[in-house]
Amino acid sequence: MLFRRRLRRPNRRLRRGGPEAGYSLMEILIGLAIIALLIGVAGPRVFSLFERGKQKVATIQMEQLQAGLDLFRLDMRRYPTGEEGLHALIERPVSGAERWSGPYLDKASGLIDPWGTPYRYDVAGAGAYDLISYGADGAPGGDGENADIKAE
Repeated sequence: MLFRRRLRRPNRRLRRGGPEAGYSLMEILIGLAIIALLIGVAGPRVFSLFERGKQKVATIQMEQLQAGLDLFRLDMRRYPTGEEGLHALIERPVSGAERWSGPYLDKASGLIDPWGTPYRYDVAGAGAYDLISYGADGAPGGDGENADIKAE
């Protein structure tokens, strides 16, 4: 009997409530205000890191496209025409199909930049091309996340 009373007493204290029973409304509001302040300060920095990450991904994808274009040139003795475009790295072109030993890229998704816009491939002349991503806005020019990325 004595043993039962000792077990019941701690339970009664927990059931009673009192000042130690939980957090007050003021403590919860202060905690939420601190969290909101941290998000307000750190949020824009985190989002800018994501944007810079997308620009880095675009640069790496363009390097892979350049490697695929160079392999295409080794086999076909020319770069893809403007009409064939970058799809010639994935699908056999009509002209010179017997020398094509592709695909030179694993997936067609490699032809699209991190912002969902296809990379721009322009034939600049004999043996030269331009490979461009127009950035987040998908339009020529711009600064920051909207800046154009051009293959070197």
